[in-house]
Amino acid sequence: MARIASPSPPLWLAASLLALALAGCTVGPDFKAPAPAAPQDWTEWHSGDAATPLPADLATDLRPDWWRNFGDPVLDELETRALAGSPDLETAALHFAQARVQQGAVSSQALPQVNASAGATRIRQSENGASTRLFDAIAGGNRDALAKFLSDPFTLYQGGFDAGWEPDLWGRVSRSIEAVGAQTQGKAALLDAARISIVGDVAQTYFELREQQRRIALARDLIATLTDQTALVRARMQGGAQNGIDLDQQSATLKQAEAQLPALIAAETAGRNRLTLLLGQHPGALDDLLRPRPAAELAPPALALGVPSDLARRRPDIRAAEAGLHAATAQVGVAVADLYPSIRIGGSFSLESFRQASLFDWASRSWAIGPSISLPIFDGGRRKRVVELRKLEQREAAVGYQKTVLQAWGEIDSALTAYAAERQTNASLKARAAATGDAHALVLARNRAGAVSSIEVGSAHAAWLQAQADLAQSDGRLARQYVAINKALGNGPTTANAPSP
Repeated sequence: MARIASPSPPLWLAASLLALALAGCTVGPDFKAPAPAAPQDWTEWHSGDAATPLPADLATDLRPDWWRNFGDPVLDELETRALAGSPDLETAALHFAQARVQQGAVSSQALPQVNASAGATRIRQSENGASTRLFDAIAGGNRDALAKFLSDPFTLYQGGFDAGWEPDLWGRVSRSIEAVGAQTQGKAALLDAARISIVGDVAQTYFELREQQRRIALARDLIATLTDQTALVRARMQGGAQNGIDLDQQSATLKQAEAQLPALIAAETAGRNRLTLLLGQHPGALDDLLRPRPAAELAPPALALGVPSDLARRRPDIRAAEAGLHAATAQVGVAVADLYPSIRIGGSFSLESFRQASLFDWASRSWAIGPSISLPIFDGGRRKRVVELRKLEQREAAVGYQKTVLQAWGEIDSALTAYAAERQTNASLKARAAATGDAHALVLARNRAGAVSSIEVGSAHAAWLQAQADLAQSDGRLARQYVAINKALGNGPTTANAPSP
């Protein structure tokens, strides 16, 4: 690396004017946002079997606060609290704030740098140092006296400032600012992703919790029914109407139902704790809000998928991948700019005196001004290899972007297919629950007429309760699949469309 300093005013003035003239030149590739492919409608790109067609009743009024479609005030309250107090969301917000600060720090490179300094130094020079060597030749017999005088301690007072500015000749600074700006956009997209993830996780955990509470209530009803039925079988066996095998089978069925209850209770507790963590609360803080409530049939709202071509704008991971590609493209320009010469225009002004009283005299001034040119001559090919490395990183970012887009469409197709399959299952389970309910009502009526025994009534009731438990599981899965679709679409309270509380 060679550095050339110009001592004459005409040369430094000409170099400064040349730097200003070239300051608008920017090297490296310009970023062009990719246009990801999209189908005409949501059912066009589908890998599912014909037995599970995608829903045909797709609405287009996509709303960011989609959880309000369920009409559940408890869920609405949980989502509001999560958006206000989630530790994960706060962490993502801090990452975004750090990126904003970093962007400001990089942007300051385009401005002149000015520094001020001041000091007072007590100095004693050596009588035998390099600065007194000349005395032997010119001072003669007065050498010792002169050296002693010059070596007497004294105080040197100094103050002044220096300034420097490097014109952005080849766009190195502007490309750096472009890169860090894209990185900030990526952090903003990740903040949106955190919001979407939080509201989705809260809803999925909440629906799973309600499912567990409903199954616990049904399990307790089933245990009570089987307990009564076991008592009847025992009484009939004692009366000689049934044998011990019937009692053993009935007791085994009861114990099986009792064995399932503790696991359901533990799962319900785990769900409460997951919700409290998502909201940044301690265990038990939400117990009043999450107390069990009477079971109600869950009917997921109509699907609203929006327009397929808007997916890249909504999905935060796609926007983050595009920002990463943008940053990688700008970094290529930074590396290319390092191949070219750079000019720095600098100047300094200072006051210096060994007498405090004369520090601010005009005669105490000293100054310097002029440009310096840095010209890369030989570095073993390091800069060229950095350019090649940045180009490879750009290609990697482009491949990552395409993969992110493909993954998004795959997640959407999987979520829609799972939702469609669960709707079919749910419809069958509803029909089964209705049939077992009708059968239970018929057996109960026949029992009142004396046509069947109470044991048959208990068996019909147990079958109905089991059907209700299976339906409760399906309802929970269906609601969670609805949530999964919104997460796959990138739908949620992002920066651009945050819902009002």
